[in-house]
Amino acid sequence: MNEYSWLALAAGNSRLHWGWFKHHTLVDTWDSPHISNAIKPDQLPQLFFSSNLIKQGVFDVPIYLASVVSHQTERWQNYHQLNLVNLSDIKLTNLYPTIGVDRALAVWGAIAIYDRSCLVIDGGTALTFTGANQQGQLIGGAILPGLRSQLLTLKDKTSALPEVELPNSLPPRWALDTDTAIASGVLYTAISGVYNYILDWLKQFPDSPIVFTGGDGKLLLSLLHQQFPDLSVQATVEPHLVFQGIKLVYAQKILNKFIFNLYLN
Repeated sequence: MNEYSWLALAAGNSRLHWGWFKHHTLVDTWDSPHISNAIKPDQLPQLFFSSNLIKQGVFDVPIYLASVVSHQTERWQNYHQLNLVNLSDIKLTNLYPTIGVDRALAVWGAIAIYDRSCLVIDGGTALTFTGANQQGQLIGGAILPGLRSQLLTLKDKTSALPEVELPNSLPPRWALDTDTAIASGVLYTAISGVYNYILDWLKQFPDSPIVFTGGDGKLLLSLLHQQFPDLSVQATVEPHLVFQGIKLVYAQKILNKFIFNLYLN
């Protein structure tokens, strides 16, 4: 059952994101908490596996790890089939040394899907904007706290403000209670910011898709349409963009191995 199976693993700020591939086909995805102990050379943590993966008997397989969390990266170093994805694996130009590998993979994956310039908006712990042209040149981007991070910051950094759950729809803008006031302040300002970044991007690349991803990507797009119902853009949700980028790394490594074997023979 392990033939052609491999795992894409994206270690994010809050959790681990897993993708099970059979060669180039994404079979299953799931999330898990961060691991707390170092991985043994020949033993994967089945506690974090999906039930589907366990039923199929997929255990000892290659892992392609893209991580933005250093202590999570360190805990995988001993695994004997680890392939650590670095910026040097990503075929984009104009990358700067400190850009998150997840952002680079996501926009690379988007360009591969749409074959056009793309703006990727990732709604995660951080809310990020990453744009690249059709030729694979990074144009640039921006980073701010994600929606949930903004809500948590108000609770953690003040003595009286409560923790507010992220609503699925826009609250009244002019609130008459504290919870609604917090939700209003965070959502209307954040979505207005998203809107302005999109408009500015489309001035440069008018035919570009706007691709939402991340845990709150679908919600961000919904809130954007609620606040700006007349907005006419090609906006989509692609929840597994990072995995698409990792798949490109996998494909390149397979191709390089094939060419190397041809050379030897």
